[in-house]
Amino acid sequence: MALITPLLAFLYHLPLVYKWLLKPYYVASIFMSAAFLAVRKTPGVCDHLDTQREDGNPCDFDWREVEILMFLSAIVMMKNRRAITVEQHVGNIILFSKVANVILFFRLDIRMGLLYLTLCIVFLMICKPPLYMGPEYIKYFSDKTIDDELDKDSRVTWIVEFFANWSPECQSFASVYADLSLKYNCAGLKFGKVDIGRYGEVSKKYKVSASPLSKQLPSLVLFQGGKEVMRRPQVDKKGRAVSWSFTEENIIREFNLNELYQKSKKLNKTKGDKVSQYQFPPVPEEDESEQQGAPAEALESESKKDK
Repeated sequence: MALITPLLAFLYHLPLVYKWLLKPYYVASIFMSAAFLAVRKTPGVCDHLDTQREDGNPCDFDWREVEILMFLSAIVMMKNRRAITVEQHVGNIILFSKVANVILFFRLDIRMGLLYLTLCIVFLMICKPPLYMGPEYIKYFSDKTIDDELDKDSRVTWIVEFFANWSPECQSFASVYADLSLKYNCAGLKFGKVDIGRYGEVSKKYKVSASPLSKQLPSLVLFQGGKEVMRRPQVDKKGRAVSWSFTEENIIREFNLNELYQKSKKLNKTKGDKVSQYQFPPVPEEDESEQQGAPAEALESESKKDK
C-alpha cells in the first residue's frame, strides 16, 4: 500500500508533469544530462572513442564509468530524501548528472571535457528555471515598502519569505508557499515576499545572508506588531543556518498556522462589521420623525398668530 499510493498520485499528476517537463529549460537540461550516454551509445561516434574494457568494445561503459554512474545514483538518492517538490527531485537529478558528465568527458578526452564544461557555463548564464506563475495571495515588498507594511497595522500578523530568484531552493519552494497563502491568507494573517538578491539593504537589516554558502535561502520570518517573533531556518551563534526542511507540514506546525488563522478570523469579522456600519447608516424610525416634525408645525402656527 505504501508503494501503490505514491504511484497512483504520480499517475494522476502525470499530464501536469509532462507539460512541465516540456518547457525549454528542462528539455535542454535533459539533453545535456544524457550527453555522455548519447556519445557512448551512438553508432558511428562511439567507434572512435577510447575504452578500458577487456573486450575492447568502445560502445559500452567500462568498469570505471559504471562506478561513477553508481556513485552519482547514490548521491541523487541521498539528496532527494530531503526534496519536497517534483522540481527539487528533477533539479537534483539534472545537477548531478551534469557533474558526472563533466567527469566522464574529461576522463574520456580533455577536449570534450572542456567543450562540455563551456556549454554548461553558458547554459547556466543564459537559461534560468521557469518561475512559478500559479495563483497566490502574496504581497511583494521592496526595500521602501516592507517596513511600512509591517508597521501599518499592529493587529496583522505577517509571514515574509526572504528569497532570491537565482536560488534553486527558493524556486522550488515557490509553489509550496503560494499554496499556503491560498489556504491561510485573511485580514489578520498575510503573506509577503522580498527579493534580497535585488534589495541588499533588506538582507542586511533583517540579517538574512544572500550567499549561496549560507544556506539561509529561503528564510521564513513571522512578524507580529512589526517585530520578528520567529524564523526558519534558525541561525546559530556562529551565523550558520540550522538545517530545516521546508515542507508544508513543517511550516504549519512550526508557525502554528491553524491557530493563527482562527484568531485572524476574528479580526476579519470586526473589520467587516465596521465596514457595514459605514455603508449602511441607521434609518430613523417613524415615531421619532413625527416627534421631530411636531415642534416645527407649532412654530408655524405661532408665527401665523403673531402676524
